This record gives sequence, C-alpha cells and structure tokens, in this order.
Amino acid sequence: KLKIKDLYPKAKIKKNFLVNNITSLDVAKLNDISFFDKINYKNHAENTKASFCITTKSLEKFLPKDVDRVIVKNVLFELSLILKKLYPSADIDFPDFSLNLAKTKNFKSVKFGNNVLIGKSVKIGKNSFVGANTIIESNVIIGKNCVIGSGTIIKNSVIGDEVVIQDNCNIGQKGFGFIPKNNLNIKFPHIGRVIILDRVEIACSCTIDRGSIDDTIIGKNTYLDNQVHVAHNVQIGSNC
Repeated sequence: KLKIKDLYPKAKIKKNFLVNNITSLDVAKLNDISFFDKINYKNHAENTKASFCITTKSLEKFLPKDVDRVIVKNVLFELSLILKKLYPSADIDFPDFSLNLAKTKNFKSVKFGNNVLIGKSVKIGKNSFVGANTIIESNVIIGKNCVIGSGTIIKNSVIGDEVVIQDNCNIGQKGFGFIPKNNLNIKFPHIGRVIILDRVEIACSCTIDRGSIDDTIIGKNTYLDNQVHVAHNVQIGSNC
C-alpha cells in the first residue's frame, strides 16, 4: 500500500492519503486515483468522487476543484506506470503455482472429471460439474448448478448460478494492451475481473479477457456462440 505522495512526491496535494484503488471516473470514491484522457468522459469527470486524477492540461478544467490532479502528456502511459507500482505483477499472467488436483471432499456435491486442477480459495457451488483437464485458478468463484466443460481455463473470475461454459474456453486472462514507446512496448497491467452473471451460456473455444481497470461483464441469460472473443472492459447486457 502506498500514499499518494509516494507516487507523486512533487505534486501539490491537499491531503496525503493512502491510495485505496485505481478505477474509472464514474465509480471512483474517496481516496481513489482515477484518469481522464478523453473529452468523451466529460460528464463522468465533472461528477467524479475520486481524490486524485491523472489528466492533461486541456482536460483538467472539467474536474471538480477538490480533486487533486497531476498533468501529463500521455495519460495511459502514466496510468500504466502507476499500476505497475501498485500491482507490480499485473502486466503478466504468471502461472498459478497453488494448483492441486481437485478433491471431492473439499467440494461436496460437485463432480469433477479426470485431472482437474484447483487453486487456493476457489469456491464452487452445489450440484456443479467440471470436465476433465480443466484448470480453475486461485480465488475464482463459481455458483451452483454450473457446468464447466473439459480443457477450460478460468482465472480472475466470478461466475453466477446455472452458467454453462463449454470445452476449451479461456476466461479471465490478461487482455491485449500495450503502449508503443520508441523500440519498447510498455505492457498495460490488467487488474480487473470477468463477471459472468446467472444463466449465461458460453460455447466452445471462447476467450473472455479480464478487465484492464474495470471488470468485463456478461449479463444474465446471454449466450455466446463458438469461438467468440470478448475483449477487456467489454460489458454485455442481459438476454443478448
């Protein structure tokens, strides 16, 4: 955990607060850092509750007066640097070394196929099925009456009830994001999740990327066909 002065020691800041989170303008709260890089988000900027904002000289006038700010030329580049300080391992999806073979005694009324690997602090609801060779990484939450196919990988995700995810899907991996700078590509860290609500069905070989800042969300009773790619931060509503 860092204070805002640890991140910006030379900035003129009214209050040296402990940074709670980095998030978008419309959902930011007290002691959060946010970012404002496009005029499209003017309404969100004018009403933000963030304590601190990364923005440009031309956009800062739209922020509330009580919001401290740092003025930069490239907001997303600056945002990536701050994310790396607060989440130093978030620019690469490292393997989950806590994985172990699933044990039915730890998940009563859940049925597993052969060679299912489960990470620490995983929760799976009653009467769910998990197919062979599937990997469910640490802290994933899966609801009741779900069916997860074979050869699927799930990480950084919260899944509702009665969800069907068919074979060979990849859910919750880092999205495609980088900032070109000279001959070096700066990877953009991803700290969001995938949220899949109740009664969603995801067909074979789909990829759903975790959010970069906010979450990627699939609404209730929405169906995806085979080989669909849902990119980071996409939000799909209900019954789609």
